[in-house]
Amino acid sequence: MAKSYHQYCPIAHALDLVGERWSLLVVRELLDQGPLRYSDLHCQLDGCGTNILASRLKDLERGGVIRKRRLPRPAASSVYELTEYGEELRAVMHLLAHWGARSLGPPSSEEELRPGWLVGALQMAFPPTTARARVEFRIGEEVASLVDGEVRAGATEGPGAVVTSDPAGFYHLVVDRDLDAVAVQGNRTTLRTLLATLPPSAPRAAVTPADQLSAV
Repeated sequence: MAKSYHQYCPIAHALDLVGERWSLLVVRELLDQGPLRYSDLHCQLDGCGTNILASRLKDLERGGVIRKRRLPRPAASSVYELTEYGEELRAVMHLLAHWGARSLGPPSSEEELRPGWLVGALQMAFPPTTARARVEFRIGEEVASLVDGEVRAGATEGPGAVVTSDPAGFYHLVVDRDLDAVAVQGNRTTLRTLLATLPPSAPRAAVTPADQLSAV
């Protein structure tokens, strides 16, 4: 039985639906990749036990956030996908990602980013209704493009701008709006137009050692 705050409050109700540990990460994977089999979800959510994942999927199904669908032959397997109601979480996840990124900090050189991470990062960073622009991103060993609001894996034909950097530079570009953190080939105005679609920039929250000790 899913836990509940038992409060007549839209925020409490939303947390009843997606506030349990791993629930929003299930939503993240389905937003990034579309319908997925149980085994695919379990593989992507490293550290999530099978019993926990099964419980979260049941809770999300019960809440109308996701649904289970049987694929036609020859696949004949079941996948989980977001409902129309669940898809509305995209805008929420977009703002939550920007809010969290401010105190997360840039990835270190030792940080292990999974293959294909750039596509998901672009999808989460830029809103679906982004300005018309064709920008190619070459971040470390990853290449992905944003073409008129659509994120595509790999290079794109005739980009207005090509952005090259390491993952830390990409972080500072998206979070701090720092164009000097990356190398830009082409029209920098195109990139500025793209950055203007992001949520209003604010000073990055800093977590000091004293803050960390006080939280223990």
